[in-house]
Amino acid sequence: MSDTDTPSREPSRARALLSTADMKLLRRALESHARNTEDREELAKINALHHRLGTYVPSSS
Repeated sequence: MSDTDTPSREPSRARALLSTADMKLLRRALESHARNTEDREELAKINALHHRLGTYVPSSS
């Protein structure tokens, strides 16, 4: 590499798309939807997603 070449930059760190407050809101919305659905397959999917959102731990920045 010569002095006139610019060094390649590494990509910047990825940012979280959703905040902790967003996760809480999503969990509440899922809880509400789960109470109103009678479809057992959909309820199982809702419960799994609710659990995954509950185990979400935001990275400290």
